[in-house]
Amino acid sequence: MKTVADLEVKLFADGADKATMLELYANPMIRGFTTNPTLMRKAGITGYEAFARDILEVIQDRPISFEVFADDFPEMERQALKIARWGDNVYVKIPVTNTRRESSADLIRRLSHTGVKVNVTAILALEQVPAVVDALACGSPANISIFAGRVADTGCDPVSLMSSAMGMIRPFRNIELIWASPRELLNIFQADQIGCHIITATADILKKLALVGKDLEDYSLETVAMFYTDAQRSGYRV
Repeated sequence: MKTVADLEVKLFADGADKATMLELYANPMIRGFTTNPTLMRKAGITGYEAFARDILEVIQDRPISFEVFADDFPEMERQALKIARWGDNVYVKIPVTNTRRESSADLIRRLSHTGVKVNVTAILALEQVPAVVDALACGSPANISIFAGRVADTGCDPVSLMSSAMGMIRPFRNIELIWASPRELLNIFQADQIGCHIITATADILKKLALVGKDLEDYSLETVAMFYTDAQRSGYRV
């Protein structure tokens, strides 16, 4: 098993809590950041642009993604062009379709070929990937985010899907594949194994990096001790 230091996949932090983002920014292992409107709402953010500009005052040297939140393509484009101007390290997240299942491919192509760094998000089906690759090919630096964790939530193994997607993306040097929404630390090593460029992870998952390589018998003993201590504190009797 590889050590954390040996990993080739880039670790991006996924979240929208400012204090946590800045704490992770101090860790050189964290190579970039991603956000989305759901995470921002969960973090209690009410001013989208104000939050983004505040974070970008500090995080200027690593990629960071901010998502459009319109549902019609002209408004998506307006938002994307504005967001892209916030910083050279900004990637604009564009959903693969709108809520009417209409493909965003034409918009993605336009943005990518006019200098916007695009992160195409919310992809779950392999069949969605070819049109996105075609739209991004030979354009600006770009990401394709496949929500492997949500694929796994449906009972499907995402490794095969991600491997196939890597095969489609590999010929295009401007495109990087993101393994998005991982559910456990193991996914980082799975992403690394297939040559995936980037994996996003929440702070809770990233904290588990300290467990990599831990002796499993020692971990077993710690687990036994935890159960014993909690039982004693509870005052349980049989």
